[in-house]
Order: sequence, then C-alpha cells, then structure tokens
Amino acid sequence: MKRIIEVVGLCLLLSFSAAAHTPQQPPHQLYNEGDLKLESGEAIKDFSISYVTHGTLNAKKSNAILMVTAIGGNHHRIDFMIGPGKALDPDKYFIICTDAIGNGLTTSPSNSRLQPRMSFPKFTIRDMVESQYRLLKEKFGIDHVVAVIGPSMGGMQTLQWGVSHPDFMDALVAMVPLAKTPAWSVAVMEASRKAIMNDAAWAGGNYDGPPEKGIRLMRDILNLLSARTPDMYSAQFQNGMDVLPWMEQQETAALKAMDANDWIYQTWAYERHDVGTTPPFNGDTAKALASIKAKTLVLTGTKDLLNPEFEPIAAGRNIADVKMMTISPGTVTGHASAGGFMPADVEFLNRETAAFLDGVTQSAVR
Repeated sequence: MKRIIEVVGLCLLLSFSAAAHTPQQPPHQLYNEGDLKLESGEAIKDFSISYVTHGTLNAKKSNAILMVTAIGGNHHRIDFMIGPGKALDPDKYFIICTDAIGNGLTTSPSNSRLQPRMSFPKFTIRDMVESQYRLLKEKFGIDHVVAVIGPSMGGMQTLQWGVSHPDFMDALVAMVPLAKTPAWSVAVMEASRKAIMNDAAWAGGNYDGPPEKGIRLMRDILNLLSARTPDMYSAQFQNGMDVLPWMEQQETAALKAMDANDWIYQTWAYERHDVGTTPPFNGDTAKALASIKAKTLVLTGTKDLLNPEFEPIAAGRNIADVKMMTISPGTVTGHASAGGFMPADVEFLNRETAAFLDGVTQSAVR
C-alpha cells in the first residue's frame, strides 16, 4: 500500500505536467484556426490547437470520441483509459485528445509570439470548448461524436460541451467535474495563483527562469493538499514528519512541469466557470444543465478536496439522462481518483466507462 501511494504521489504531480511523447505514441499535431474569437470580444491571434489521435475515423465519421484535459494537463491525461481492451479502444473508436488553451502546447501565454506572457487575453472554459468545436468541424469534418470525456477541468469542459452543443454528442463522461465553480475551489485557485504572483522572481510575469519558490508553494497547495486526501497521507506516513522531505522531492520533480503564467491563466478560467452563464441561460445553472440531451455519466471522488463532490452531485440532479457514480466506492482517494494511478480506480474507470459507452452505442444502433 505504501509503495502504491508513493507512486501515486509522484505521478499525481506529473499528471499536471506536459508529458513528453515517446516514439511509440501517435504523433503530436497542431491545427491553426487563425484568430480565435473569445466570448469576451477579444481574440487569441494566430491560434493553434494541439492534439493527438488514436484509431481510425470510419467512413461515416460516426465513431469519434473527444477527450479534453485537466488544468495543467495535456493530451496524455487519460492515457490509462486509451488502448486495446480499455474503455477508449482504438479498434472501436477514433479518439481525438486535445490540449486546452493555456497548457503550453495549444497557444498559450508561454508560446504566443503575438501576445506573449501577461499580454495574452483572458479566456474561459467555453472558449476552450469552441476551439475544440472548430477543430472537429474544420479539420475533421465531424458533425457528431459518440462522446466527450474528460477529468477535472476536462469534466468541466465536458459538461459545458453538453450545454453549448447539446446535439453534437450521444454521451458525456465527466470525471470529478464542476458545473459551477464553488467558493472552496475558487479559494484553492486563488491561493495557488498568489503563491506564484507573490514570489518576487515572478516579476510581473516577466521572469527569465521559473519562479521557484512560488511554483513550489503552488504545487503544495494544489497537488499535495487539494488533489490528495488526509486518508492517503495516513496510509503513506506513520510518522507525520516524514512527509516533509517527501514534499520537497515532489516539488523538485515538478518544478519545471508547467509555465507559471500558463498556470495563472488557466486558474482564471477555472474559477470563473459556470455553465449557467452560457447564453441564453442568464446565470441559471440548473436550467443550463437541464438543457443537456446526451446520456451523461458523472463520476465523483470520495472526499474530493479540489472539486468537492457535493457540487457535481447537486448538478447531476438537473441533468435529465444522468448516471451518477462514486469512483471505487470504499476508497478515499479524492480528486486523485481520476488521476489514473491507483489500480482500483483505473480498473473501475475503465470498466464503468466501457459499459456506459457500450450501452450508449447499442442504443444508437437500435
């Protein structure tokens, strides 16, 4: 048990980073959308969305699944669910794994030539969704997908997809999501952002190297506190003081995992999210959720300290065709339950998601 949780601790951090490609994996691709108009009225200039694909799109273009990623994560975020015999089987589906605005692969403050660093315009979760919508329509000519799936901020995008484009998919699979960011999660994002911005080395966003003190503290706040549970620490450390050198190791391992400004911009999108502010719902979150037509699977983590489980549970009551499930009932891995590192959680997510998608596709055939 201790060894498993040690591995989880390291991999949990790395799950928020931009993992490198290996030669055995599908090629990383970019699609240029020109200027991406944002709902604020501003635009991201010369915008390119990053993605990879698994499997083959069939002649009818009817077997596509869109994967959207978590805050700080990338198109590798749910690799543990992609592969032969897994929930997202490339022999059955054409899986398009996208990178969110601001993750350092898709156009972001860290890589924009025309709007670098803090001159980058603020964006929303809905802007992420629209960038993905354009990719599917313009690049692939896809008008309908089997499902949209994602964890954490990816779960937030997933539910937003169901509200913004209710006829575009048969199913939604939202893991540890939020429909409207509650005050607790806003506080976590604010604290993680302040950790960076209060570091003198951040220099108003014009740093030459990573603002190390700020990034270390940000990782502590988000990855080592909010994304884990007290129960996980109890199982890992019999002597409480042993956690301190372990924390330092985790901070160091992830120090250069993500650009500081990219993180700040994604937290702004995360904390301001509410499907109810989608036109024409005028802030009515329940009404927006009730507009979802897709069969929906919402998966929550016990004692989730980042996206508290009470929020998606309450949100689910407003979705007409919804199945609510707790990831690996009896375990207490919180937000990390969708991280892909605890064998029981991985097995649960693959089994239940595969069964859900099988039911969706069989209903579509009938």
